Amino acid sequence: MSKLSLIVRREYLTRVTKKSFIIGTLLAPLGLLVYMLVIVGLTKYESGSEIKVALLDEAGMVRQLPDDKGVRFLPAGNKTLDQLKTEVREKQIDGVLRIPPLGNFQKKEHTVFYYSDNKLAPEKSSVIERKVAKKIREFKIDSLQLDPKALEMLETDIAIDPEKVTGTGEDDSKYTAGVGLAIGGIMAFIMFFMVTMYGAMVMRSVMEEKTNRIVEVMMSSVRPFDLMLGKIIGAGAVGLTQVVAWVVLSGAVMFIVPFFVGGIDPAQMQAPMTPGEVPIDPEQMEGEAFRFMAEISKQNWPLIIFAFIIFFLGGYFIYSSLFAAIGSAMGDDLGESQSLTLPVMIPIILAFYITAFAGMRNPDSGLMVFASMFPLFSPIVMPFRMAFNPPWWQIALSLVLVVAAAFFFVWLAGRIYRVGILLYGKKVTFREIGKWMFYKG
Repeated sequence: MSKLSLIVRREYLTRVTKKSFIIGTLLAPLGLLVYMLVIVGLTKYESGSEIKVALLDEAGMVRQLPDDKGVRFLPAGNKTLDQLKTEVREKQIDGVLRIPPLGNFQKKEHTVFYYSDNKLAPEKSSVIERKVAKKIREFKIDSLQLDPKALEMLETDIAIDPEKVTGTGEDDSKYTAGVGLAIGGIMAFIMFFMVTMYGAMVMRSVMEEKTNRIVEVMMSSVRPFDLMLGKIIGAGAVGLTQVVAWVVLSGAVMFIVPFFVGGIDPAQMQAPMTPGEVPIDPEQMEGEAFRFMAEISKQNWPLIIFAFIIFFLGGYFIYSSLFAAIGSAMGDDLGESQSLTLPVMIPIILAFYITAFAGMRNPDSGLMVFASMFPLFSPIVMPFRMAFNPPWWQIALSLVLVVAAAFFFVWLAGRIYRVGILLYGKKVTFREIGKWMFYKG
């Protein structure tokens, strides 16, 4: 067995057998389960606090409002505002809602007054505003003798259905852009998370062995480059193991969640329908869901998955090698040495922000094309663009550049690592790191 494989095996087994790794791997899906149960519980949660609100309609525009979301509306009858305020003070009711006359029908805003010594919760305030606005709209329609059905006919929803001019290939649908954004955004986030997390793992491993001086013993029988490369591959294998475990356990969590929650009433997940509102046709919803899934299946998944793996490996080797070089250069004062990681983190953060802002607006803009070619950005940017079917030559060129860059940065980091790993008690600057690249030997 070669020395490199021994280092990879040692790095892998040392980390996957740690209690912290096992506990962290098991707790992450458990945390997902707890999170989902909390979300479901909050969805079903009702505070149980109901407030009684007297409705003082001075112009007879609203008359009566249906109860909703813990707000119970009571008619004021012939009582005056002062009498209703007295009932509030005596705790017979919780508040008074006074609706003054509208006056001018051209006004788009109308102020109503709520009298109470207790603050009105945001949800209840929204309920009152929505219901009063709907009633006043109906009052205006009746007063102006307008036909409500004719007004509904004026409202039109627009959906863009892209069509190809050349007639070659399959037409896009109105879901194409949304599906592309979802797939690209998820891939970019996974890439950002994985590269930063496991690249930092390599740096911590190098720092630990340097601080404990274990590396001095290992360097007597193995080359510095092999030691660094073994750490990179070993940490990557640890990360892959953890991701596979998370996927399997998270799938199990998703399977058992319905047994805990006993199902969720969809009505609790959406706002209640107002009177006169047309319910959603179940067959229409089923058709829309079918077209959405068809759009997902239209994606070139073999190419996307293959390219994603190559970009992930390329990005991982680029940044983990840089993190390993930084870890070898760090001294005993970790506070001062943390500044060395900033130049490594800046390209990752920039790539993520370029994707989040420029990519969401136009995946084929000049900035996105450049970022998807630049090797320090492409592991995050190009997987995002892959969902929008960029030209094949751009994908091929980006793949070649990121693979070449991975070899280059591993070689470059190795030259820094061989000097920095045995250097103690000296504050390292970027200028000095630059000199290490050209040392002979």
